[in-house]
Amino acid sequence: MPKCGLTLPPEADPATQKLFRAFVREGRIVTMPARYAKRRTLLDHVARLFEPGVRFPEKAVNQTLLQVYDDHAELRRLLVDEEFLTREDGVYWRSGGAVI
Repeated sequence: MPKCGLTLPPEADPATQKLFRAFVREGRIVTMPARYAKRRTLLDHVARLFEPGVRFPEKAVNQTLLQVYDDHAELRRLLVDEEFLTREDGVYWRSGGAVI
């Protein structure tokens, strides 16, 4: 199962620190940013919860996303729409975002 909870990376720049202060509390997204650039940056951090090269059933993806945001379906859809995750036959894998 993927690791859970969003954490601010130690190397985070001031903009990312500000983003986390505004939208993340105790590892959870409290509200989704309306601005595209901020939302996309936050989605990149969510995508890091999923290890590249590993395939996850939808249930595991939902469980992970529920731990970081109340509307896991919206978050899953955003991750797929923004090409951070790819879906095929109910199986998901990480297909984008920063790799650290």
